[in-house]
Amino acid sequence: MLALGLASPAQAEWYKASSDHFVVYADDSEKDVRRFAEMLESYHEAIAFVIQRKVEKPSPSNRVTIFAVGSVRDLKALAGGDNRFIAGFYVPRAGGSRAFIPDITMKSGELDFSATVLLHEYAHHYLISTSRFAMPRWLSEGAAEFFASAQFKNDGTVSIGRPALHHSGELAFSDKVTIEELLDQGLYEKRKSKRHDSFYGRSWALYHYLIFSEERKGQLTDYWIRVAQGMPSLEAARQAFGDLATLDKEIDRYLKSRKMFSYVIGPDLISPSPVTVSTLSPGEAAMMPIVIQSQRGVSREEAETLVVEARSIAAQFPQDAAVLAALAEAEHDAGNYPAAIAAADRALAIDPATGNAYIQKGYALFKLAGDAEDTNAAFLEAVAPFTQLNRLEPDHPLPLMYYYRSFVDRGVEPPELARHALERAAQIAPFDQGLWMSVGFMQAWEGKIAIAVNSLLSVANDPHGGGLARQAQAYIAALRNAPEGQPFGLDKIVVPALPEVEEGPEETLGG
Repeated sequence: MLALGLASPAQAEWYKASSDHFVVYADDSEKDVRRFAEMLESYHEAIAFVIQRKVEKPSPSNRVTIFAVGSVRDLKALAGGDNRFIAGFYVPRAGGSRAFIPDITMKSGELDFSATVLLHEYAHHYLISTSRFAMPRWLSEGAAEFFASAQFKNDGTVSIGRPALHHSGELAFSDKVTIEELLDQGLYEKRKSKRHDSFYGRSWALYHYLIFSEERKGQLTDYWIRVAQGMPSLEAARQAFGDLATLDKEIDRYLKSRKMFSYVIGPDLISPSPVTVSTLSPGEAAMMPIVIQSQRGVSREEAETLVVEARSIAAQFPQDAAVLAALAEAEHDAGNYPAAIAAADRALAIDPATGNAYIQKGYALFKLAGDAEDTNAAFLEAVAPFTQLNRLEPDHPLPLMYYYRSFVDRGVEPPELARHALERAAQIAPFDQGLWMSVGFMQAWEGKIAIAVNSLLSVANDPHGGGLARQAQAYIAALRNAPEGQPFGLDKIVVPALPEVEEGPEETLGG
């Protein structure tokens, strides 16, 4: 991963496009970067128009940050693993949601597949942000594919729900997923083969058909309400859709249709936020390959190699606050906590508004605080950078989270204000399932059993949740017998053994 073929700093001219909901970093032309960010903002508005649900404008640091990392080969190296179909991936974190894609190619409003992947991931992000009820996997993926099949015209018109032509080969030649397997995730996992199958394509087809079919109008909503109320997906489907064999045949016929409906949303119906584009400084451009790898996440061994290059670049640009903040992150990743603090302090002395410097300094101080002689004083010092960040950005979730942690990590009962802060952080970043786990644990400890179960349900039902979902399921099972109003702690449950290699927090999508 450290040998990525990213653009050479000497030749790269990196641009940063900023808007209300996105930050895009790309080594591309200013025109293309601007157009791409404008399309993303139009896409955000189009989703809101179709589902008639808006999300709260995020704080600047809680926007989705997108890195165009180069070729598909570069992307695969960055992602790691052996997924040869990967075309992009998304990491949802409070205060740090990141998407990684190859360089974007745009022609007359038609996006290449890597951009379609990004639209798919952002559809997940948006839909999760509007509901605390986790969708069954077919519904989640079908909806994301439905919205991702989009077109953007020069006059501002956005088309949503177009035929997912990128799945035509999959639907024609891959192993078919039956309607029962589609609707029952457990059955699908039990029967699926090692070959590429038609899960994504048929999820899209079922969702698209139910959205536009006059004969089945309202059935999708009926199904979703039943699932949200706790009914198993297959049972809810039989009650909402009727005979599933008939539905399966209808889908087969639908896929052979010559015409399909879509939403065509004129520019008079949406109001995308404006986009500003700036050129990164020479130091930021030189540091960008390191920033990308740090933001992706590195092992300690990888970090120890990466920090050497970061120091070299920082030595060339000692007065660039963004470069020094990136150095602080690299030092923190390598376990060099005093060096991370020193780099962050240098960055803040140059520009006190460098948000990442506060974060990296806070991270490093928290790492050191646990071993301090006076832990109370150490944690008070550790939370200070987050307090300063909170003054700059009141709705940044990390200061709220670390204010709560400043009590828990030293074994002190968090006061009511700190508990409210953690809940507020989860409301600001509803897509961070690990954060919701913490909220659920806290609420159970407070004796708020019903509220805790509600907080944990979306984690337990997350089709991409992996080990985190299994933990939430075990916790909910234990909470079902817990008396309301009585504190309930982690020591009262048995969590099933997890595999040695855990599923990552990101979702990947391949072609």
